[in-house]
Order: sequence, then structure tokens, then C-alpha cells
Amino acid sequence: MCTLQRAAACAGNMAFNRVWLTLVAPKIVQYATKVRFVSTQSSRSLYGGVCLSDGRKSVAVGNEKEKSSSSLMSNRRWKSSETTAQTIGCAVTNGTTTTTASSSGEVKESDKDDGAHRDPLDLSFENAEAAYKSKTSLEIVRALLVFSLCSAPYLVEHNAQLMKLGRRILGRRLFRLLMKCSFYGHFVAGEDQHEIRPYIEKMRQFGVKTILDYSVEEDISHQKAEQLEMEACTSAAETQGEPSVDDATLEQYHVHRSFADRREAVVAARTYFYLNEAQCEKNMEIFLNCIDAVSGSTKSTGFAAIKMTALGRPQLLMQLSEVIARARRYFEEVTGHQGIIFQDIKPSYFEKRFHEAQILTENPDVNKWLSQMTYDQKGLIHLFSWSGLIDCNMLLSDLFQVPNLQTGKMEPIITALTEEEEEMFRNMMRRLRTIANRATEKNVRVMIDAEQTYFQPAISRITMELMRKYNREKAIIFNTYQCYLKRADMNVLLDLEQAERQNFYFGAKLVRGAYLEQERMRAATVGYDDPTLPSYESTNFIYERTLTECLRTIKRRGGQKVAVMVASHNEDTVRFTVNKMKELGLGPKDRVVCFGQLLGMCDQVSFPLGQAGYSVYKYVPYGPVEEVLPYLSRRAQENSGILKKVRKERRLLWKELKRRILKGQLFYTPKGNYEPV
Repeated sequence: MCTLQRAAACAGNMAFNRVWLTLVAPKIVQYATKVRFVSTQSSRSLYGGVCLSDGRKSVAVGNEKEKSSSSLMSNRRWKSSETTAQTIGCAVTNGTTTTTASSSGEVKESDKDDGAHRDPLDLSFENAEAAYKSKTSLEIVRALLVFSLCSAPYLVEHNAQLMKLGRRILGRRLFRLLMKCSFYGHFVAGEDQHEIRPYIEKMRQFGVKTILDYSVEEDISHQKAEQLEMEACTSAAETQGEPSVDDATLEQYHVHRSFADRREAVVAARTYFYLNEAQCEKNMEIFLNCIDAVSGSTKSTGFAAIKMTALGRPQLLMQLSEVIARARRYFEEVTGHQGIIFQDIKPSYFEKRFHEAQILTENPDVNKWLSQMTYDQKGLIHLFSWSGLIDCNMLLSDLFQVPNLQTGKMEPIITALTEEEEEMFRNMMRRLRTIANRATEKNVRVMIDAEQTYFQPAISRITMELMRKYNREKAIIFNTYQCYLKRADMNVLLDLEQAERQNFYFGAKLVRGAYLEQERMRAATVGYDDPTLPSYESTNFIYERTLTECLRTIKRRGGQKVAVMVASHNEDTVRFTVNKMKELGLGPKDRVVCFGQLLGMCDQVSFPLGQAGYSVYKYVPYGPVEEVLPYLSRRAQENSGILKKVRKERRLLWKELKRRILKGQLFYTPKGNYEPV
């Protein structure tokens, strides 16, 4: 088998070499002639030998005096912008108002005390040599080819059909070779956990770590997806005619056929559809294998990414999200306050309120409900014992009940569930605990991805309880926060407060979000308030305000009790983070802030950060060629939607390729000495 794999790899390289010789080499010779590249020594290096570079030299950019002046001015602008934004509710964020160093400023070498090599960081992210020193020239040519194809509207719009057509015409073997020489080779690390190890090790040599994701996706039709979702999000109790809790249902947390295919208008996120419990068990095994792969190939520095909708029936997450919304309403009705955890309210307050409403607290059911509240000396944390739910000590229908303020009787705030659905929920919690236990055992961190707003309240609440259970000695479980949501900053503040009061490590990944267009369309169609912010500028403001609060909490609490990942391809956001860290006295060696980008995208940010000593991760997909085609299709569409950034990457790739030609380094062999933080 190993011999066959080596032969296939050799065939792939030969095919790529043909592309190089027929399409690219003539252009290079033409360019070399144009710039009068006739030095005998250089020619000998270009065509007859191998030029090695240790990948350590970096260009220092900027003047110190200009940098200091610009930093001071930008700092003032940021403070002014922040004040204005707090007044009007949003702020315009760009390269000047959010950056406390000049756009071409330089962050000096840091953390040399760990013995690893470090380069200065050019915050303009224009240093092509630093960005691509981990790539061979062939990989640079492949990247140029891929980004050029992503810029062709027709190819992007019909990419899925074209790939299927190519597979039929070329046959399986030739199609696989073509994909490995193009999109698959650029965006995917390999087919299995053994094949990806050299790729991961090479990135480590240049200061970049790994978030592994097994990116196999089912390629199902729109009609099939709609059918599966309607079945998976409708309770059997409803179809059997059992009544709901009341008629004032929250429409946001109910399935709607026009949005049953959750892939519609979403290109930046993967979608799982519920088939049966056996499929959920299979998904759990895939996640466990991913954790094992991270442990075996990243020296316990990596992450594994999971989605909660892959592990259970989505209807249950919708019902739990509705419960959370109802619980907020009940709390406000009883106390007249918003934000449970921020109020100094104890169970005795509820007893007093029940007496005023002439509800007898001698009622054993009411007293039992009061005793199950989660609170500390400062006051209430939760109305319910979510820990009991995670540990499967209670039924959903038994836990989520509240005293009626008119009758004093206990009544459910969760819609009806069958015994089978209760069992399905226990299965989902068991799968999550199994994953968390394996991650703890292997010392691997788990990133739980964000999803649509009708799932997210339940996903976040369950994730926080997993943090409370497993993040006792370090941050193992991380939650994801989508900053295009109106409640994003408040949700982070609430969760930071809970983590501090219950004394566990808090892990957060901050993203702008992947479901914006779909969320807006669904809210307008179904008829509930749009949960998203009105503009890109307001999203930037909330992102930076949320990040700043996390960084200030890190500084205030000390140690590593709070860890945050800045998952963004936005250069202004990365500059803002680096400068805010410097302002607060936080450095890479503190190991509390890291950055994340997708494999094959934004290398001009990822690698210079890693080579300067910052903690950086690439989101690394892997899986068989034919089964990751839906993922590749989404990557092509995503790149076509950010043409400005793609144009910059193409410009930098060409710049580095030309530099290698001029320096006689066309056959450069990447070799780094940058130990990741």
C-alpha cells in the first residue's frame, strides 16, 4: 500500500511539473529576459543548481520616530472613536482609527528568552518573503492559479457542476491528480491523519500551529436537505397532537420550511443534517479520531473543531434555545430586571415575590425549584441546574418548570417531548462528555463552532457547562462568539462573569460570523427582530469592544484564566489586537491570545505573526478528495466574495516569485527554525 501511495504522489508531482513547464516556465523566462537577468552566476543557480535559504532574514520597515508619532496619534483617534461609538451605538473602523502603529510600522523581536528564532513583525503585512518562506516555488504557482480561478465569476458560480463534470470526463484517477494540483492541494492538507503530518510539521517549523477538521461533507440535494431538516426539527409529540406549552410561541425557535436547507446563503460554514442516532455516533467517532490526530501530530498544541448539530437531533437545540428565551422573560416578570447574573438577587427574593403573589412557598414543588437554583454569595447565576442536565441526572421536562405567578402550580416552559426524544438528548450529552473526556486525556483543546441563532443559545449554554466541568486546570473547551449579533458583547460579558464566579478557565473564539445573510432573510420572512447588527462598521466596533473586554479581563485576573482566539482575516483587526496587547502589557509569551486563519488563505498575516513569536493557528481541513468537494466549493465562493483581499494575495505571490527569480532562488527549499509559542 505504501508503494502505491508513493507512486500516486509521484504521478501527482509529475502532472504538476507538466503544468509548470508548459504554462508557467515560458512566462518566467519572458520576465527574466525583460529585466535583463543575464548574470552567469544567477543563471547557473536558476537552471543548474539548488539555492537554499534558511528563511530567517526579514526586511525592517518604517522609521522609529514616525512610528512613535503615528502610534500616539492613532491612539488618540481610537479613544475619540470609542467615545463617539458609545454615544451613537457604532463606530467606523478602518486602518487609521483602529491601529496604534503606522500601517507600515514594525513590532520588534520579542520573547527571545525562549531560545526560538524570532523575526520582527511588519504590521503592514506587505512582506512577501516572510509570508511565503514556508512555500516552494511550485506551491506559489499553484496558489496563483487557484486565486486566479477564484476571480472568474463563471467558474465560481458553476464550480460544483464543473467539478462533477470533470470527474465524469477524466475518471477518478486523473480527476484526483488534477484536484491535488489545484484546489485540493491548496486548501486541504491531505486525505488522512498520516498524510497530513508532514504538512503540519512544516507549518510548525515556521511558527504556525493547527486546528484540525475532518472536512468530509455530504453532497445532498436541496429537496433531500429540506426533508431531513423538517423531520429532525419537528417533535413527535407535536405530530401526535400533544398540546404545546401555550400559544405565545417564539417563532424564531421553530423550524420553517423555506429555511429548512440551512446551507442556503451560507458559504463560510459547514452544515450537518440529522439522519439518525447511528450517524451521530459515527460523527462522534470522527471527532475522537480528529482529537487523536491532533495529539499525535501537533505535540498537544493544537485544536479540534466540532459542531454540536453533528452530535444530536437539532430539534432539541431549538427547544432548549426557546427555554432560555422563556427563562429570561420569566426572570424579568418576577424581578423587573434584565441579565440574571448581573443582578444581586438571591432565592430569598423569589420567596418574597411569591408571598406577595400569594403563592404558598410551603408547596414542596416550589421549594424544590428554589433549592435547585444556581447561585453564590453575590447572587443568582442560573434559574436552573444546568450541571444536572449535562450529567444527565434530570429529564428536560422535569428540570424546565417554573411556578405560575397566578396559580402557584409548577408548569413547563419547554414544549412537549416524547420519552424517545428525552433519550436522544441524553445521547447527545453523552457524546459531548466522551469528546471532552478524550480531549482532556490527550491534552487537546476543543473548539465548539457557532451556528444559527435559533440553535446558538443552547449551544453556548451547554458549552459553558462543559467549560465549568472540564476547564478546571486549563482551557480545554472553547466557545465561539459571532460578533455580528446584537447581543454578542453582552453574551461574552455574562460568560466571563460566570467563569470568574465559578472559578473555571474561560476560552473564547471571536469571529464576525458566517450566517449573516441567512439570518437577515429568515428574520424578515418569519417576522421577528433581526438579531444581527446593521452594518459592517458596527460589527467591527462590537468585535473590537468585545476583544478589548476580554484582554482587560485577562490583565485584571492574571495568569491564564482567560484565553481568546482572534479568528479573523481582517488585517485591521489583527493590527488592533497586537497594539492593544502592547498597550495592556500582554505579550506572546503570556500565551493567552492567539490568532486563527483558514489554510490556503491570508498567509501574509498568519506566517509573519508566527515567525514574530505570536501564537497562530491555521484551520486545517483533511479528508478524501471526492468527499471534500463541497468544502472546496465553499472555499472558491468565499474567495470570490473577497476579491480585494484575493488581489492583495495574488500581488504578494507574484512579488515573491519575481524576487526568487531575481535572487536565483527559484528552487528554494523551505526550512524553518521558528518554534511555535
